[in-house]
Amino acid sequence: MDPTNRGSEAFHDDEQSSTGGPRKRRTPREPERADTTPGGQGPVRVVQLVSGDYLLTVNPVDGSEIEPCPPGSLPARPERHGPEQRAELRRAAVPPPPARRAGPQLPLLHREEERERLGRLLSRGRSVRLTGPAGSGRSVLLDAVAEDCADLAPDGVVRLSGYRRTAGDLLHELFAAVHHAPLHRPDRAGLMAAVQGIGAVVILDDLEFGGVALDELLDATPECAFLFSATPDVPAPSADSHVEEVFLGGLGRTGCLELLERAVDRALTDEEADWAADLWFESEGLPLRFVQAGALLRLGATAGTADSEAFDAFGERPAAEDGAAGEDDGKSTVPLPTLAQAAAPATLLAAALGEAARETLRFAVALGGEVPHQAHLPALVGDTHADAAVGELLACGLITPVAAHYRLATGVADQLIAGYGEEWARQSATTAHTAAQHYAWWAGHPSVSPERIAVEADAILAALAALTGEEDSGHRAAAVLLARTAAPAFAAALRWGAWERCLRYGQEVARIAGEVGEEAYFHHELGVLALCTGNLDRARAGLEASIGLRGVLADKRGTVAGRRALALVADRSGLALGARALPGSTPPRAVGAVPPLPPRTGVDGRTSAGEEIPDARSEQSAAPPAKAKVTDDTTAIISRLPGGAPAVGAAPAAAPRPAGAGKGSWAQKLMSGGNRRNLLAAGAGALLAAVLGTVVTLGAASGGDAPRSGPVKPGQSASQQDGDGGLSADEPAAGEPGAPQVPARRGGRGDKKGNWGDEAASPGPSGSATPSSGSETGSSPGTPSKSPSGDTSPTPSKTPGGGDQTKTPPVDPSPSKSQGGGDQTKTPSADPSPSKSQGGGDQTKTPPAGGTNSASGPAPGGKPTGGTPVA
Repeated sequence: MDPTNRGSEAFHDDEQSSTGGPRKRRTPREPERADTTPGGQGPVRVVQLVSGDYLLTVNPVDGSEIEPCPPGSLPARPERHGPEQRAELRRAAVPPPPARRAGPQLPLLHREEERERLGRLLSRGRSVRLTGPAGSGRSVLLDAVAEDCADLAPDGVVRLSGYRRTAGDLLHELFAAVHHAPLHRPDRAGLMAAVQGIGAVVILDDLEFGGVALDELLDATPECAFLFSATPDVPAPSADSHVEEVFLGGLGRTGCLELLERAVDRALTDEEADWAADLWFESEGLPLRFVQAGALLRLGATAGTADSEAFDAFGERPAAEDGAAGEDDGKSTVPLPTLAQAAAPATLLAAALGEAARETLRFAVALGGEVPHQAHLPALVGDTHADAAVGELLACGLITPVAAHYRLATGVADQLIAGYGEEWARQSATTAHTAAQHYAWWAGHPSVSPERIAVEADAILAALAALTGEEDSGHRAAAVLLARTAAPAFAAALRWGAWERCLRYGQEVARIAGEVGEEAYFHHELGVLALCTGNLDRARAGLEASIGLRGVLADKRGTVAGRRALALVADRSGLALGARALPGSTPPRAVGAVPPLPPRTGVDGRTSAGEEIPDARSEQSAAPPAKAKVTDDTTAIISRLPGGAPAVGAAPAAAPRPAGAGKGSWAQKLMSGGNRRNLLAAGAGALLAAVLGTVVTLGAASGGDAPRSGPVKPGQSASQQDGDGGLSADEPAAGEPGAPQVPARRGGRGDKKGNWGDEAASPGPSGSATPSSGSETGSSPGTPSKSPSGDTSPTPSKTPGGGDQTKTPPVDPSPSKSQGGGDQTKTPSADPSPSKSQGGGDQTKTPPAGGTNSASGPAPGGKPTGGTPVA
């Protein structure tokens, strides 16, 4: 075969020309174009799945799209798994076996009584909680009980892990373990209906919750029998949950010695037996401590004696020759470790292991105790045989199985940090950065399925948690890329608990790094996730934040996706997208559906127009008081006088209109649109009109009460006192030069309502008002004449003789005026007014019967008569 051209030489005839000329090379194919992720790893995976009644399209580029699921896309009723599928799921629920086991296989010892009791309780349909400290062998006991109960329930045995799971996550995992429903995640109602019919023995290891959450899990699955495994620090079940408690303690002395012998794969010497007895007393018989002690004895790891040259590449001591082995059988040439070293053996065991195993431990410490899958160790460590490190660590008791992966045993991480503190602390961020880069490349590869990525969810989340608080920009960029790549895979694999945690880590590190586009993506995904889970308020907040950030970046495609999801949120919440209610307020109600609050009543039982009412208790403005009916003849003046007294000139308020009668008032129309500023402006204008109206009314009412004080005129005496009428000798007579002039005033005859005509009066020589249209003679005694000021206020009169002034309150208009060519004559009337006598005597006070004083003067060009002139 030609190494350059693929295929045999016999299959290149098609490349030759028909004329027998030289062969022509084919034009290389252009690579297929596909959408790529922001990191440029390759084509994206767009997955469509059904969540409740939503059709969710996981789009890693612009963000997931959600819409109501069409009727034709709804999944059918899920079918149950068969026996073969259940067995495959059980194998996938436990960690894979190590590539090479470095130690002996340890069986379950001295747990027959607990094993029989647990099986008996489960066969009766009872739920049991197995409580024991870390390292007591709970997981090994659960494996044995699961084998005993394989045929008890119709749905068999279901293995679940409660490590970092909530009750809702466990219900969804139980549904997926029993039913075949690919790319389908039921809503809350559908999930409860599906799990109620499941009849299985559920083995749940590493439970992390109790109390009400555990009661919710038990109530949702009445046909299941649970076997929980938890540590003593986990909250206990409630009193009415009917869960049996079984405590698992340490092994006895005999059981610990037997376990140690199986761990070293030989019989113990007397010195080792005494050392094991002291260790049993110190460790309270925990099996994990004796597995670690057996590794110390097997590897000969003691302080100052453990060197890497004494072990081969796989961490085992080379086999000795047969003769030497027979001579040294039963004797130990290596000193035993102390009890302090046996209590914290992680550092000694790490020194005795190979370089690949130590690098694996370093990655596990940097990732918060999570051990990467053995398939990733060669790429992370840089050794092709690094996958064998998992077997070494498992045989030494440094790692334990958790869910579908391995994790550092209890206390191992603290011991390693204490032993390699400074060195590993400096390299912790760099190690996590290396793991994040590797997982980002691996998760973005098209050949990796979302289910495989979900298996490594704990390690990926641990890498994100380690890099979130770092100040280095490179670490932040790696964390953002990892979160952006892994989050869609978690969503497609239906691991929505890991999806949410990944999105929150990504949103936080993107905010710190200042990557606005990535932060908008994570906000959008969190909003879509909240919408799928039924949390509408959280969905609205996330989507609005995403739309705002993408609007700044002018990302049209992302903004459109966000607005579509936000419109769906508004539709499900029952509100219009443009008129959303304020947080904490009640939804808007129809105008007229509820009658307005009754306004306060005044003294006469009526309500003044625009009077204040008590504030409403809700965010909405209170309904305004009844609107006064304003006609063309009256003007409504809003008053804020105390006591509810109506304002001067205010029209009486109309009775309140019944609720729902006719159309809403202007205030209700303003309130219906949610715009309170117009209502506040109208109220301010009404208040201003009330103040101005009050000022004008009070000024008009008090204008004629106070006497006007003017400057001293030339015709008056300097010694004139207040209240003195002046000296008659010095005062000129009416009509003579120097007499005070009376300004021209408009006059006319008034009607009964007080409306006066437009007759004009011109001043005469004596200052009296002379009508321009002739004289009015023969007026009846009761006919009123126009007052100069147009009102009925009293007018003082002066006597030319110098008497005291008298002020007569008028009752009726003054007598009429006459005009003639001769002397003025006074027409007697029924309502006389006081007059001034020209003599020097005292003034006489004439009791008035009503009316006001009026002045009449001589005809133009004439002189006043000798009679008593009327001032």
